[in-house]
Amino acid sequence: MASIHKTLGIVLAGGQGTRLHALTHERCKPAVPFNGKHRLVDFVLSNLLNSGLTSVHLLVQYQAQSLVEHVRQAWSSAPYLPPHFVKLVPPAPTSEHGYLGTSDAVWQNIRLIEEAAPDHVAVFGADHVYRMDLRQMLDAHVRNRADVTVATVPVPCEHCSGFGIVETDAQLRITDFREKPQQTRGMASRATHALASMGNYLFSTEVLLRELRRGAEAGETDFGTHLLPRLVKGHRLLAYDFAENQVPGTHAFEEPAYWRDVGTIDAYFDAHLDTLGVQPRFRMTNPQWPIYGSQDASESAQIEAGLIRRSVVGSGCVVDGARLDHATLRRAVHLQPGAELDHCIVMDRCVIGAGASLRRVIVDQDNHVPPGERIGHDEAYDRMRFHVSPSGVVVVPRGHFRRPA
Repeated sequence: MASIHKTLGIVLAGGQGTRLHALTHERCKPAVPFNGKHRLVDFVLSNLLNSGLTSVHLLVQYQAQSLVEHVRQAWSSAPYLPPHFVKLVPPAPTSEHGYLGTSDAVWQNIRLIEEAAPDHVAVFGADHVYRMDLRQMLDAHVRNRADVTVATVPVPCEHCSGFGIVETDAQLRITDFREKPQQTRGMASRATHALASMGNYLFSTEVLLRELRRGAEAGETDFGTHLLPRLVKGHRLLAYDFAENQVPGTHAFEEPAYWRDVGTIDAYFDAHLDTLGVQPRFRMTNPQWPIYGSQDASESAQIEAGLIRRSVVGSGCVVDGARLDHATLRRAVHLQPGAELDHCIVMDRCVIGAGASLRRVIVDQDNHVPPGERIGHDEAYDRMRFHVSPSGVVVVPRGHFRRPA
């Protein structure tokens, strides 16, 4: 087995998340809250930590303040962390335009790779919901003598325009890489689906350093658009089948090889629902492969009375005679008597007023929804006030409903 200790982790966390604009106009995509106490960045950092990496560089850029605060609070001093596990890396002050793309971000920090002198470099995205053991991907990379290994999952062909699409031979060697094509042909084994990049790459260090330099000279800025399609012609690129990755503690009732690119409001909303229930598609509480999150020692949730079904209630919440059905409450949410939440996500420090009724709604932080308010019941009226996704999920932006004086 290849040594994970000779692998350097680089996490690309500068994503703007334009398709999630209703939730990312004040925060970057990796900082978007998820479930009771997590943010999207926690999944990749937990996967790398659980895989045995001891050093990760987190490259940040767009609207990074909330991400920086979260990483410093949750990932700086926890007792289970190696010393200095996560190092935050913004663009250099001398960089006129910041990071221009994924490969440009790594190129601007090439000295970090040179100083660490690892055998391999894992370049991972920061905004997906999944569990993955990097050691198994590294073994496949070394066993197949690959220059670059790309983690892949099948996606429906009609969704290919949102992904980097790869074609392979029978040995999973990549023969073509196209970034977000409008059309593509299906896999030989599954004609309705194409093989998509997860945005997780494993490079042999010598190849990465050399090709970053060549790419910079040619004006390349992005792995998916420029560097990887070019490398297909003269290097050994391997597609790693994510379905082969076995994570301990996964139950039979969970969806095999669960991975979600929560790049749209609907995908983000549906991923929350996948974590609910006694037998969820994706179980957030796996003690053998934990997803670490906020270390905030808030007070316990307080349930005065109510009806709660398949819901998550975060720390410091108060439920006082309310009804919850498939709901996720983050920290310090107060539900007043008679409030009803049906398939909703309510973020930190919100109050849902007495008798308010919300259905398929995401309420961002610091909202005081008035008593009797109805959201999610009249789509035409909701569209006049809020962002509504194609499937009808309503997003109430941060601080839209002010706390009464």
